[in-house]
Amino acid sequence: MTPYPSLALLVVFSATCWGGKILVYPFDGSHWINMKILLEALHSQGHEITVLRTSTSWYVSEKSPHYTSITIELEQSQNIESQNYMTSFLERSIEIQRHRGSLWAFVEFYRNLFSLIGENQVAVANMIVSVFENQTLIKKLKESRYDLFLTDPAFPGGVLLAHYLDLPMVFNVRWLFNGEAHFSIAPSPLSYIPQLFSHYSDRMDFSQRINNIIYHGVLLYMYHYVSNPPYQAVCDRYFGGDVSIMSLMQGADLWLMRVDFTFEFPRPTMPNVVYIGGFQGKPSKPLPADLEDFMQSSGDHGVVVMTLGTLLGDLGPQLSQIIASAFASLPQKVVWRHIGKRPATLGNNTLLVDWLPQNDILGHPKTKVFVTHGGTNGIYEAIYHSVPILGIPLIFDQHDNMVRMKARGGAEFLDVAALDVESFSASLRNILDPQKPYKQNMIKLSRLHRDKPMKPTDTAVFWIEYVMRHRGAAHLRTESYKLPWYAYHCLDVIAVLGLFCFLVVASMWVSCRCLCKHLVKANNSRFKSKRE
Repeated sequence: MTPYPSLALLVVFSATCWGGKILVYPFDGSHWINMKILLEALHSQGHEITVLRTSTSWYVSEKSPHYTSITIELEQSQNIESQNYMTSFLERSIEIQRHRGSLWAFVEFYRNLFSLIGENQVAVANMIVSVFENQTLIKKLKESRYDLFLTDPAFPGGVLLAHYLDLPMVFNVRWLFNGEAHFSIAPSPLSYIPQLFSHYSDRMDFSQRINNIIYHGVLLYMYHYVSNPPYQAVCDRYFGGDVSIMSLMQGADLWLMRVDFTFEFPRPTMPNVVYIGGFQGKPSKPLPADLEDFMQSSGDHGVVVMTLGTLLGDLGPQLSQIIASAFASLPQKVVWRHIGKRPATLGNNTLLVDWLPQNDILGHPKTKVFVTHGGTNGIYEAIYHSVPILGIPLIFDQHDNMVRMKARGGAEFLDVAALDVESFSASLRNILDPQKPYKQNMIKLSRLHRDKPMKPTDTAVFWIEYVMRHRGAAHLRTESYKLPWYAYHCLDVIAVLGLFCFLVVASMWVSCRCLCKHLVKANNSRFKSKRE
């Protein structure tokens, strides 16, 4: 037994309560909601967290008990942070969807998307340049001696800043500026891995595989000609022409991927990819008294819950009236997070709210169906609480998310451009039917999702601290991203082997031809000698 028990306890306590300094560059909107969960978990472990936010930030508060903030002044917000702009973008997207299947719709869909993405990439790149040129801020960040840089690379300003500060980098990630993150870090065979916007599952026939390659090609175009140029200009100016934003992202130490394989289709992965899908799921808390009373008043029929996320609360009067009419025909009660004018067709069974505690209401025993746009946060909360889903996918990845949930047997989804009262009512009744397998499939998914050795949040915290303890995780990172594309795909090897085979075959052909000529000549000479 140690003669200094108090000293031993102090050593153990110090080892377990070590806290590092983490610099965080988040992305606003729904991405901030899940980033905030990670920050709260890290703060509870004693880490000192600093968050870089903009003066126009929608969700990232300047003051918090869990972090200190540094505010970057901006004259105007990014388009993707503007409620009005996103409402206009949604209206245009729905109009394009009404012509789905035509070449015009295909072209206009990507033109609409490229316009949104391109403008925001330019804005982020310009903001990072302003940070680099702010010597007072840069000096402050360098003197703070952070242990780690945590960022969401959907708009990769944080990637550039982490490289500038030479800090180990961890991603809280699902999307990059060129599509789904796996495509940039792991082998992704297009024969069974659906590309973003393809709306395919992992079972594709021949024509779907052709289309999948086309969708992949369009996203490659977006990367080279829409998303990458603003950042490449920054790299050329500050880091040299041999550095690209993609090489910086592929060089990240750790990718905390916000999916797991109860939701995502099976696919190849890499050692520095850690899956934390569903880390926002948690047991539900009691509801406010008035909302609890409404839930209980539903009796045996239960409650349908509808919300369309942080950006898209208002579908416009026409679609809102269709949805309200369908809800009015149900025996169930309905809680609907609705922003906008009250629909004239609203039934007495429907409660409109400006905000609702989504996780808590999904965990309520009276909740029967979740009507959602298909955002990842809501889907994982529904999986956690075993609630079947009816999707109305609107923009971005939401349609592909609903394809995955339908493939798992826990959801159906409708085309918002063709939505009417009859189809919406019929889909709701179908999912509410206890004879249908939706509820049982979601119970199975929930059991699979929860059956893990560690909670997803604990896994994320462990690996973030792992990178901090070892000042990076280069041993988990493949060096393949340093190879040129032709070397990565072994095209140079194939070319050399092909040339070698060609030379062997050519030499054999030449040898055989020479031998044949020699034999013919010898035979002719022999024949001539006999005649003489």
